This record gives sequence, C-alpha cells and structure tokens, in this order.
Amino acid sequence: MKPTEPLPDAVRSNRRTFLKTGASIAAGLSASAALADTRPGNADPLRADEPVQGLMPTRNLGRTGARVAIFGLGGQGALEKINNEAVAVPIIQRALELGVNYFDTSAIYGGPDRWSEQYLGKGLKGSREKVFLATKTKERTRDAALKNIELSLKLLNTDYVDSWQLHDVGIQEDVDQIFGKGGALEALIEAREQKIVRNLGVTGRFRPEALMECIRRFPFDTVLFGVNAADRYHYPFAKDLLPLAVEKQMGVIGMKVMARGRILSSWTPPPIEEQKRSWEGTGAIATTPGTLSKRETFFYNLSLPLSTAIIGCDSVAQVEECAELARAFTPLSQAQMATLEAKVEPVAKQALFFRLMPR
Repeated sequence: MKPTEPLPDAVRSNRRTFLKTGASIAAGLSASAALADTRPGNADPLRADEPVQGLMPTRNLGRTGARVAIFGLGGQGALEKINNEAVAVPIIQRALELGVNYFDTSAIYGGPDRWSEQYLGKGLKGSREKVFLATKTKERTRDAALKNIELSLKLLNTDYVDSWQLHDVGIQEDVDQIFGKGGALEALIEAREQKIVRNLGVTGRFRPEALMECIRRFPFDTVLFGVNAADRYHYPFAKDLLPLAVEKQMGVIGMKVMARGRILSSWTPPPIEEQKRSWEGTGAIATTPGTLSKRETFFYNLSLPLSTAIIGCDSVAQVEECAELARAFTPLSQAQMATLEAKVEPVAKQALFFRLMPR
C-alpha cells in the first residue's frame, strides 16, 4: 500500500510505527522495549463492533498501517491437504472467532490445485474486510507471476490481497532473476499500481543474505522468515536480517515457530528410513524429540521484535491452544531467552531443518 493512499477500514490504525530497537537487537534484543503496546487494551480492534478482536494482543505490521494479532494462521498444515475442506474451513473460522486477523498462504501450498488458497477463499467469506490476507508467488518472471496473482485472487474470492510476497528467496540466483529485466519484481510493482495488491513482501527460510540483498535493493513492506530458539546455531537470521528489517520499519512475520513439531519435547520422531526420504545427507534426521514446550518456543519467538508469528494448524484444538498462548504471552527476559537457546542446542539441526534442506 502506498503511504499516501487512504487505508481501508480493515487495516486502519493509529499509524504508530513498529518500535525501533537499534543496538539492543544486536546485543540480544531488549524484549520489554521491543514489545511495547502489545497488550489488548493498547490496540484498536480492526472493527469497533467486534469486541472479540480485543482478546488477542496486537502489534503494528511495520509501516503498512495495519495492526495484526501476534498469532497468525499459517497456510500449511490442514490448509494444504487435498480435499480437506471439512477440517480446514472450521480451522479458519475458529481462528477468526478468536481474534486472529493475519492469514498466510501461497500459490504453492496444496499443490497444483492450490488447496490452501481455496480453503481461505471459503473460510474468510463474509469476513474479508476484517483481516490482513497475504499470499505468495514462487515465480521469478513478470509474466508468470502476474498469471499467479490472477488465479490467487480468484481462489481467495477477493479483488485484492493485503500483501503479495516473493516466496522462498534463498540464494543470489533468486535475487538476480527477480530484479532482472522481466523479473517478478516488475509484476509486484504493476499489481500494486493496479490496486489488486496493497503491500509488497519478500520471504525466505534458507539463508539470510539473499533476503538482506532484496531489502537493500527495494523498499518491501514486509519480510517473512523462519526463526526459532535454535536460530543462532546455523545461518542465523536474527543477528543481521532482523535488525535491518526493524530499522527499515518493515512488518516482520516469523514462521517455523514449532519447526513442524521437531523442536517440541512432545514430538515423536518418525522412523529413520522414513526421514531419510526427505533429510538424507542434511544432518536434520532426528533420533530424539525436541527439547522445548509449545509455550517456550512460542514465547521465545514473540519476544523477538516480530509483528506476528504464523503457525500452521492441523485442528481447531491447535488453533485454540495457540490463541490461548498468545493471550497469555509476556515477554521473556534476555536470561530466559539465553536459557532456551542453550536448551535447544542438542536438537538445533532438526529444529532448523528448513535451512538444511537442499536447494
């Protein structure tokens, strides 16, 4: 969304910018300062006549003008499974009831039929103006990306998306293609000019350098990346990328909070032979459960200067559990965060499997 354009009711806010943290981030992030104004009472609900929104703490989504709940619904999990409408749509609807207003998806979630976008188009029917809806394209050329967004709008049952993002930018080759002549960035700019896209974003989970290069070259509104308490052990994103995004007043969205369960002490590793089909040679094959509780890993992420943390859910019960944790959230101290980082070190590779997957 261009800063001079009037905001729709769904994303109108007091326009306070996301708090800059400066040197405190590099030093380990001052949680109490970075997380100011996250209490429900300090944030205007998206709709004054929807008091349920006040149940979920909210934060500014960078300079977009939107305020979003600190728990956002990811577009994977049940939402990317084939013919799973009976499970997926109730998840979306329950998330709405609990105050979730950031919904994430992608053109590649759910295979060629794009089930995730289909389910969100149905689940958000009648509530479109109450939410911030973000989708992604993994296409790297202008023409292919424009075809992508055309179908996204149709499947999502909307005439605009709040954020359109470049999906999974991980290496310099991605950057060169996106920014080259006829590259996907041309499509993003054109779509925003046509007002079918309000904000532009970039996402990644492989290496931070590619995302940093994108952010330096173009004023993206949002950045989405995988991060959790194991971050420091392999190709850290919080060390340099996160401070850069905060400095540029971007909306920062965290993903891989639960690492698909692999960071959790409640997780049971699948048989080794089954894991080898996906993780052979990566170092991410797991022989033990994780080491953190859901509360610990969620609170760790929310103690970073993120706007929201998205989680893909498999059931309504999981949505309810995440919403309860979000309502109970209080920032961790530096000492508490360091304790969790040490606790997760033995399982760091399996908790960061998404950075170890081959490209």
